[in-house]
Amino acid sequence: MIEVRYGAGPEAIGGMSTEDLRSAFLIDRLFPKDDVRLVYTHTDRMILGGATPLDRNVTLGEGAPIGTPHLLSYREMGIANLGGRGRIAVDGKSFDLDNRDILYVGRGAERLTLSSADPAYPARFYMTSVPSQVDYPHRLITRSEAKPLELGEERRSNKRSLRMYIHPEVAPSALLLMGITDLDHGSVWNTMPPHLHERRMEAYVYFDMAPEDRVIHLMGRPDETRHLVVADGDAILSPAWSIHMGAGTGPYAFVWSMTGENQEYTDVNPVPVSTLR
Repeated sequence: MIEVRYGAGPEAIGGMSTEDLRSAFLIDRLFPKDDVRLVYTHTDRMILGGATPLDRNVTLGEGAPIGTPHLLSYREMGIANLGGRGRIAVDGKSFDLDNRDILYVGRGAERLTLSSADPAYPARFYMTSVPSQVDYPHRLITRSEAKPLELGEERRSNKRSLRMYIHPEVAPSALLLMGITDLDHGSVWNTMPPHLHERRMEAYVYFDMAPEDRVIHLMGRPDETRHLVVADGDAILSPAWSIHMGAGTGPYAFVWSMTGENQEYTDVNPVPVSTLR
């Protein structure tokens, strides 16, 4: 089964309660043990998923819930390992992923099998999938192969390291972009300045957080912001009309994924913080 999220438009959030906002835009409990959870959002038809193999392998690939022979018959997927060393077999071809490696799975894959090298330190697989009409080969992108960018300023508490994995300059895809951002020691703010990108939606999963810590994720229109309180392993759906930025009560990192009309990472409309309401 795949859970379906229909989302909401900017005109609706003014009357939404905290639970309404969380039901529309936040996905918790995304990493079940020895199982996989998949969530289909009608926001650009992205699928988010998570799995934590412990005592047995986890398989996926059934396409009936989305009306196709296989899950990836007409889709591409990125899978990030956020835990211990793991392995992903794609139609029998195996890829070993260390922490912060990402596997690109091209259109047409039929069966994926996920496993952990050590159940005491299991792999934690996070996946995003979007429609694709182009065939690209499966490819493992290691952390060392990703393109790094240094962003922000220490004095503004937003210094961070961003690594591009699935990106035209690193590993090509049809429409999926995917990478990982780490905050520097002492910095708390991410995605500064906040911005909109009308031609793309984005999704995030926050990880490497202590159980007691939270990220306060800000969203909404610039003149009518809202917030979501996010725990380790929670994912956020960010539609094109919403800003996105956040601050954490402790160290954290996040995986970002995007899809839409283009793959231009800089195709954004910055929003000055002083104009937010």
